[in-house]
Amino acid sequence: MNNYYKDEYVPKVNKIGKITGYLGVLVSFTPALVLALVFGILPKPAALLTAFVSGASAFGVLWFVEPISYFPVVGSAGTYMAFLSGNISNMRIPCASMAQVSAEVEPGTDKGSIIATLGMAVSIIINVAVLTIGAVLGTSVLAMLPDGVRTALNYLLPALFGALLIQFGIKMKKHSIIMVVIALVLYFLIGMGVFNWLPGASNWLGTLGCVFISIAVGMATMKNAAKTAA
Repeated sequence: MNNYYKDEYVPKVNKIGKITGYLGVLVSFTPALVLALVFGILPKPAALLTAFVSGASAFGVLWFVEPISYFPVVGSAGTYMAFLSGNISNMRIPCASMAQVSAEVEPGTDKGSIIATLGMAVSIIINVAVLTIGAVLGTSVLAMLPDGVRTALNYLLPALFGALLIQFGIKMKKHSIIMVVIALVLYFLIGMGVFNWLPGASNWLGTLGCVFISIAVGMATMKNAAKTAA
């Protein structure tokens, strides 16, 4: 089974994932191409560069952080599916992790990757169905909700991440406690303006720092555990 996963499953996943990924890029740019080629509407290069710099300064760090931080949880297939379908942090990762918990498999393993893929596939199907209904009825339904309920919806994402922290923190108590302390200290220093000399540090330094520090702490913990076992 291990040989089949590495020799058969992963190569097929990479092949299909690349094809669908390139198709997704093509479809994403189709409206812009239609405007340019059919209607002759083409923005000036300076405006395109300004828009790119503006977007990259706000979201550019996620281009590096999200693949690195999510891949150990969802594996190759899950990574392709997540970045093609979107809603990664607020839906795909929680569904993948809960599927792993239900199936009692560990993240980062071959079984964990397959279970995460199944969980994400189900979430995508349901998500598309719900979004279709929401696109048609969403505004009218939200208008009927009480103000308190609509205000509470703003706290869904923080509550979701809190639940994920507890879920993984129970399995890795020492690592989680260390990273919570480091994150609090890092964001406190960012808020105090210690890193203002870095361009746009408030937008990217917290996330980027926590991800790579967590990787370093995890590697150090594994090395210490290996030495202790030896």
